[in-house]
Amino acid sequence: MQGNGNEAQLVKSRVARVNSEKSWDLFITQATNQGCPVVVHFTAAWCMPSVAMNHFFEELASTYQDILFLSVDVDEAKVVASKMEIKAMPTFILMKEGALVDKLVGANPQAIRKMINGFIHSVGLHKN
Repeated sequence: MQGNGNEAQLVKSRVARVNSEKSWDLFITQATNQGCPVVVHFTAAWCMPSVAMNHFFEELASTYQDILFLSVDVDEAKVVASKMEIKAMPTFILMKEGALVDKLVGANPQAIRKMINGFIHSVGLHKN
């Protein structure tokens, strides 16, 4: 046995986890300073539709290298969820320069991809 089952675990996630208001502020400030758009997945461990979207969100993060992808567990970062007026999970938001650009509630992969592609087209950002 050569341990072939562990390769997937060695791949580093491109989705940054936010677990406090401090880490949220740090990521958003850094992205704003770099002119980098942000897509945020507001999730909860007890919300099965949210958990089911994690793999898709990782795929998006690998596809769109010029965008910062954040995952916020609403139970770990209640202040952030409240500040962003998150009422249901999963909720996906798109931010640019620290401001909300778009918001999508629900586990709808096609709609999320469409939201991101529409934004990229509108600002002239291209995939690497």
